[in-house]
Amino acid sequence: MDILQRFSKYIQFETTSCEASQETPSSACQLELARYLKTELEHIGVPKVILDDYGIVYGWLPASPGHEKCHALGLIAHMDTSPAASGRNVQLHIIENYDGEDVTLPSGVKLSTADFPHLKTLAGRTLLTTDGTTLMGADDKAGIAEIVTAIETVISEKIPHGPLCIAFTPDEEVGRGADHFNVDKFGADFAYTVDGGPENELSCETFNAASAHIHIHGVSVHPGDARDIMVNAALVACELAGMLPASETPRYTQGYEGFYHLDSVHGDVSEAAMSYIIRDHDRKRFEQRKQVLKDIAESLNKKYGQNTVTLVLEDSYYNMKEIIDQHPHLMENAKAVMESLGLEPCLLPVRGGTDGSRLSFMGLPCPNLGTGGYAYHGPMEHITKEGMEMASRVVLGLIETYGKESL
Repeated sequence: MDILQRFSKYIQFETTSCEASQETPSSACQLELARYLKTELEHIGVPKVILDDYGIVYGWLPASPGHEKCHALGLIAHMDTSPAASGRNVQLHIIENYDGEDVTLPSGVKLSTADFPHLKTLAGRTLLTTDGTTLMGADDKAGIAEIVTAIETVISEKIPHGPLCIAFTPDEEVGRGADHFNVDKFGADFAYTVDGGPENELSCETFNAASAHIHIHGVSVHPGDARDIMVNAALVACELAGMLPASETPRYTQGYEGFYHLDSVHGDVSEAAMSYIIRDHDRKRFEQRKQVLKDIAESLNKKYGQNTVTLVLEDSYYNMKEIIDQHPHLMENAKAVMESLGLEPCLLPVRGGTDGSRLSFMGLPCPNLGTGGYAYHGPMEHITKEGMEMASRVVLGLIETYGKESL
């Protein structure tokens, strides 16, 4: 099965994760793909594959004879797709020998070079899109296809390798992909997640991340008798939002710039609730951002009365660069493999997180590789067959590299 056939099969599985769910995995549909992947890994010759109680697929390929003392290399991708857009009934739209110009998808949605200038660099390739009504799922089913294709090549072509550990996780998109990951059972010395953008992308930096849950308790009385009594919770929510720097939202930030993102808000006079996510690559600035919210809550409580505003802050993950920097070979080897394939490595900070963000702090150093995909989480998501093929070659190159390095 070639990589396009494999990818096409995977995206037919609806695997949207659900942030509100307390189950693991957060949506039962993810288990359908998990079961399929377990069977597929067994079919291509991976001798030990399990699907655990948390919906994680693990596979292990013992080292080739004579390579038992090589480092155990892990390869990880996630099965779920973002709840930001529908992942049901994905219709793959294939454009062979793409001309590098604007594309109008079957639904009428336009994929334009004005919005996505990189489209011009994809001319001559086989461009894959949706019909414009759903996301595609390249994030991260392309990563799964690239790993499975590389493993199949290793087995079929008898390429010498060290111990290989494979894992496909649920619920990465809702921040819970590593919640039940068993690092000791996995057995890798280090790993790569395959969950990034263009095929030459290589990342060892993610945001530091936290969530802020804010509850505002108002005082509701008849508006005709409200002077010095009413506390309008909805207006306090607006006031709180206005006290944060307007330029430090996702719309106005890029690169290493952090932000406050108002994820949801609802309420009335009596009660209001707000959810923010806080992001920054720099750990000191990250802590300062959390303190800003604490100070705002304290200020509003002084103004309107104690316990008007309650704030709960929860750290989600930290910048994995703190850990990856202790293992420089991970970046050096990945860069060398890319360069050997004619790629110019693009080292960009991830403006988000990966399973590797948490796994690195759990004892499994884990940089992130590109999949070849673009415009994730929405109906303009796209990728090329050639990008996936190259990303899979990068994975294969790392398998070969670590198959030559002994402990």
